[in-house]
Amino acid sequence: MILITDSGSTKCDWIAVDKNGEQLHEKIRTKGLNPAILKEKKLIKIIKKSDELMQFKDQVTHIFFYGAGCGTTNPKLILTGVLESIFTNAVVDVQEDTMAAVRATLNHNDEAAVVCILGTGSNCSYFDGHKLHQRVVSLGYTIMDDASGNYFGKELIKDYYYNNMPEDIKVAFEHKFNLDADYIKYNLYKQPNPNAYLASFAEFMFLNKDSEYIKRLIKSGIRVFTNNMIFQYKEELKTVPVHFAGSIAFFSETEIREVADELGFRVGNFERRPIEGLVAYHIKNM
Repeated sequence: MILITDSGSTKCDWIAVDKNGEQLHEKIRTKGLNPAILKEKKLIKIIKKSDELMQFKDQVTHIFFYGAGCGTTNPKLILTGVLESIFTNAVVDVQEDTMAAVRATLNHNDEAAVVCILGTGSNCSYFDGHKLHQRVVSLGYTIMDDASGNYFGKELIKDYYYNNMPEDIKVAFEHKFNLDADYIKYNLYKQPNPNAYLASFAEFMFLNKDSEYIKRLIKSGIRVFTNNMIFQYKEELKTVPVHFAGSIAFFSETEIREVADELGFRVGNFERRPIEGLVAYHIKNM
């Protein structure tokens, strides 16, 4: 049995296939497994809490894990060790989530493209057809992650507290969320996964996209992301498309295309959930 796994900071999807590529179970979902944020004990607890995973853990021979927080050496080693300690018969391959986005969005294995992730967090890389290149080392949600779920969550909360929201949007925002200052600070500074907490506010944008305020907010975030991340690859952009993965990208497709026309880059594919594309990739390459 082979497990193909795509994990963000918020959620983690697992799909089991056999050596012929046949899916063996319904997709399994756990909480996100970001080793750059969560401690080893917490990672183990999340995995072991899944009865479905524990039911066939001894049958797993290979795990292809793609995840947020797996782009640097130490977190990657921690998660590899956690997976090997639970799935004791499996060969474990841990890759950063950017590679999942690459494999899920490319039109063919050796296509060159700039590939972006806009989900709970954000990232951008260039794939030359063989190798992944990153020109910015991510410093995480506190000071980076432009145009991500947690970025837009921060912008919404700030606009609410700075009285920069239109009145109708402000009333709707108050109705949907607990905006008590102490409650917000508790979740940001006392609870695990503050990035996922911030990202939970982003859904509000897509429920209110008829608002000019929301449209401006989304496009403003996309412009920041473009200037800081996509334009790291200005030379490559002359010949390759820009693909997007993640739910924020998927629901912001219209705004992304408008910003692309405005700033001059070519948009390629959109993939809301990279896991489907990953399964197709691994089946094709077995």
